[in-house]
Amino acid sequence: MKKKNLTPGDKVYKLTRNSAPLSFMIPTRNTKRYPLLYFDEEQNTNRALRYSINQKTPFEDEQDGNAILEPVIFEDGFLRVPKTNPVLQEFLYYHPMNGVIFVEVDNEKDAAKEIEKLDAEVDALIEARNLTVDQLEILGRVLFGKDTTKMTTAELRRDMFVYAKKSPSNFLNALKDPMLKLQSNVQRFFDSKLLVFKNNRKDVFFNTASNKKKLISVPYGQDPMFVVASYLQSDDGIEVLKFLETEIEMVDL
Repeated sequence: MKKKNLTPGDKVYKLTRNSAPLSFMIPTRNTKRYPLLYFDEEQNTNRALRYSINQKTPFEDEQDGNAILEPVIFEDGFLRVPKTNPVLQEFLYYHPMNGVIFVEVDNEKDAAKEIEKLDAEVDALIEARNLTVDQLEILGRVLFGKDTTKMTTAELRRDMFVYAKKSPSNFLNALKDPMLKLQSNVQRFFDSKLLVFKNNRKDVFFNTASNKKKLISVPYGQDPMFVVASYLQSDDGIEVLKFLETEIEMVDL
């Protein structure tokens, strides 16, 4: 059996919903409509749960025949259970809705998560501040899908700061992506019209003076930029990449 939390003390539980109702009642006994069963590994069986205010255990098979049932109601999204009611605390611990509909409030754990989030945000902002102009342009093309040549450095850095603060994990992961520069070049190829989409972005075609042929088809549901980048780093796409890099240099002149 999963060992219950025996730490004595008052406990607070909260609903996991973003907008909690004024009151929410959870089932307190095992029924066909709301099965309240806990699998006991030691006994290799499902045991029915039932909350009773005059019993010493939340397991129905350990209760006597004089159980007095009482509703368990969350008010404004919270339920406070004093240390003087350990049976209810144990009942909530084993309840199938624990971790799904409601969770125990753990201030230390919540604080640790908040610190982790803030650390990532600080790290991302520091990395964004230290980006060179070239790195800004590369990231901007990949993260924003924009032609960064039409943005000032100040605009680009501002947008990068906003993105890093809002999505620090995504930003830091993008910095570590070995395909970052290649995906940036792919975006440049499309921005410069050396590559174009056709057939509702299902196909990618060359659009150079000497080549208007189809390059590849984009599999349904996949990111076109990633598909093109993956192709260009394959054995078949290396020569195509060299060709496009030569063409983009001519465009930039």
